[in-house]
Amino acid sequence: MADLTLRQVEVIRAVMLTGTISGASEMLHVSAPGISRLVKHAEESLGIRLFERRAGLFVPSIEASRVFEQVREVYRGVENLQSAIGSLQKGEDVRLSFASAPSIAQFIAARALRRVRDRYADLFIDLNILKIEETVEYLLLERGEFVVMSSAVQNAAIENEQIAEGRLVVILPEGHRLARQPVLSVRELANEPLIGIDPDDPYGAQMARPFVEAGISLRHAIRGRFAQTVVSLVRHGLGVAVIDEFSVAEVYMPGLVRRPLAEDVRIRSYVVRKKGRVLSGFADYAIQQFRRELTRAVEDGPSLRT
Repeated sequence: MADLTLRQVEVIRAVMLTGTISGASEMLHVSAPGISRLVKHAEESLGIRLFERRAGLFVPSIEASRVFEQVREVYRGVENLQSAIGSLQKGEDVRLSFASAPSIAQFIAARALRRVRDRYADLFIDLNILKIEETVEYLLLERGEFVVMSSAVQNAAIENEQIAEGRLVVILPEGHRLARQPVLSVRELANEPLIGIDPDDPYGAQMARPFVEAGISLRHAIRGRFAQTVVSLVRHGLGVAVIDEFSVAEVYMPGLVRRPLAEDVRIRSYVVRKKGRVLSGFADYAIQQFRRELTRAVEDGPSLRT
């Protein structure tokens, strides 16, 4: 078999299955003379007769029975290979493990994963929600391939790649007196019951930044740990908040009003990974979708804040 090419193996198999040169020709979509030449060349290369001609049919010769057994094995292996490739393309028997900051997981993660699922229908996805202080251990212990964060992680063994830049916005309960204004400043919020996140937290520090830069003493009426909690508290009329636009990047949010913040404060999103780690194709594709959906949220932002 070492002297046979894969093309010759393919032709021999086709003649075996159809019993005729013309049948093999139709099966492989090549000319009949071409099939004849390949069979003849294969027989000459091996020094044995592969087929006996009986009543117009090509019947495998007895002396070549071991050759035909190997041809069957080759094709069985090819079919197994094609099956494995097909499974991989759909994501069968493999997994994608990664994590996200709570603010990005709220809406953006579902949109990105919907596209991942469309491409890899059977891929098992393990999504964790992490605070920034949990990220280093998660990555260094290789519990997941990457993390999408709203802050860069400062660690020599970690690398950060910025994938999007958004803005801070103001959220208010429906019916709030300030909801009639098209744009709001932190100075107009200073005397309102503020809901936020501890400014000692890296994410909370970004939400507090416009107040600090304006020289306004930040006094929270209520603090939550996650962006989702802040959004829920505002929706239920317990106060107002400054938050990143990714956390409220949904077209329909009943009970909530979004307004641009007069102060132009940007918030960046990062893909964080263990330095030097090679990511799977599934992870690369997922990151592409996060980049796409985060960018789309920024571009669509003005229409969402009405």
